[in-house]
Amino acid sequence: MEGTAAIEARKVSKRVAAPEGTLQLLADIELEVAAGESLAVVGPSGAGKSTLLGLLAGLDLPSSGRIWLDGSELTALDEDGRAALRAGRVGFVFQSFQLLSNLTARENVMLPLELAGANGAGGRADEVLDRVGLGRRGAHYPYQLSGGEQQRVALARAFAPGPRILFADEPTGNLDQRTGAVVGDLLFSLNREFATTLVLVTHDRDLAERCVRTVSLDEGRMADG
Repeated sequence: MEGTAAIEARKVSKRVAAPEGTLQLLADIELEVAAGESLAVVGPSGAGKSTLLGLLAGLDLPSSGRIWLDGSELTALDEDGRAALRAGRVGFVFQSFQLLSNLTARENVMLPLELAGANGAGGRADEVLDRVGLGRRGAHYPYQLSGGEQQRVALARAFAPGPRILFADEPTGNLDQRTGAVVGDLLFSLNREFATTLVLVTHDRDLAERCVRTVSLDEGRMADG
């Protein structure tokens, strides 16, 4: 990696095959995110926001270009190598919560800690669940929790390993305005506490404005502001 950015993308493009021909999802993306910075990615539906987030996190590979994450070149690693890089260093929060339905809230939070080989996963899960106001709900399964509570469990799961970088894809998108505001407050509060680099995809302008910087995507191309 050329600089000290937590995330760096150089001339990144993504193309996929479709019945009508090749679709250009992203074109020549140039982006740097400094360590500890909070960045909002905004734009209309279909602009390529979630595609970009997936590439920056190494969940997928670009058709061309190079990406560095936390000092390592993602685009030089295979799938197992990218997963190993993310383990313990990268957290995710999704619009659909993505909790495992057969695990309790506590077990969901423990899972990334156990996968990363951390000691004391249960105690750490209890600590972070208490931090998000769910200390007494650890034994509940996702179906026993409201949407807002499920997203708070998802936040606890994301932050429990102490990630250096957090990717959040429409974290308030499935919540009503009041609940979304609570979750948004918690997200930014935890982000400050953990000094995490945050990349946030959102349609919520109020949420985006809480980030240090905003970039816009439109038809796969990026512009500041």
